[in-house]
Amino acid sequence: MFRFRWRFRWPSARGFTLIELLVVIAIIAILIALLVPAVQKVREAAARIQCQNNLKQLALACHSYADTNQRKLPPGGFTSGNWDNRGTWIVYTLPQMEQNGMYNRIIQFSGGTNLMTTNNSVDNAYGNAQGGKTLPYIRCPSDDHMPGSMATSYMGSVGSQCAIGPNGCDPNQTYCNGIAWGWGYATSPDHGNDWTAAGIRGLFNRLGATINFPSSIPDGTSNTIMLGEGTPGSHDHLAQNRWDHFNCGAAHNTTIIPINNLPPEKVNTGGACTQTNNWNTSWSFASRHTGGANFAFADGSIHFLAQGIDRGTYNKLGCRADGLPTGNYE
Repeated sequence: MFRFRWRFRWPSARGFTLIELLVVIAIIAILIALLVPAVQKVREAAARIQCQNNLKQLALACHSYADTNQRKLPPGGFTSGNWDNRGTWIVYTLPQMEQNGMYNRIIQFSGGTNLMTTNNSVDNAYGNAQGGKTLPYIRCPSDDHMPGSMATSYMGSVGSQCAIGPNGCDPNQTYCNGIAWGWGYATSPDHGNDWTAAGIRGLFNRLGATINFPSSIPDGTSNTIMLGEGTPGSHDHLAQNRWDHFNCGAAHNTTIIPINNLPPEKVNTGGACTQTNNWNTSWSFASRHTGGANFAFADGSIHFLAQGIDRGTYNKLGCRADGLPTGNYE
């Protein structure tokens, strides 16, 4: 007897031709090329929002400090006159930023109960109290210069303060005489080096001049810059990577220099004007964001100022007592 056996045969599959494969690869490459910039834009938008939130919290911390310290803003930096380090506004606002433990350890290792009166300096606490740690809220996520370093991306504004450089190139020094330009403020001591508020155009300086809040801001808190962004890679003092040190950049930026005056990363090569240690050009508020930088105003509001902002407007926003309207700045 014959037996029939059924066999199912799959139809023979045709493979991709080389042309078809190249077309598929090209389509994938195009999709990736379209997707990558979109992802980068989303990431930068998120980083910019986080950066603005950091500035907001730091501005509110300065408000809270003033509420509990006789209506005085935290000192931008503090020294007794011997250039000993008694901390920055970031140190003094640690309790307001839920960093009480670190602040208490700094006090302990500084050998006193008050950083402004202790005979020893914050340097005695450096490492012991901080453990070599940075703070999560003092770096802008967009700034990838030496991640994890002790540098800060945020600094207190000295306002329209003079800032002559050591290299003989001072293209912005003319703008620290606001009266000559019709901007309402007089020439000031270079670099915010004054022990009294009379010589300070902005809200901070590195020596410890007392700025009362808000009585020392007759122009109005909504018209005066409090904090702004900086880039450690283009600022020689910030590059020292010490957020706690009065002379390491936390209160060293002036509005007489345009925003983003130097690229985010700058080495000390080329002409004197372009070097990070030429303070008349490098003490610029700057950021990794395209076209400008974030600022916290004295009323706690956050604004993104374009790097092409009118110079008169920018300097009047930096000065707390020029007595003139600022106009539209956004």
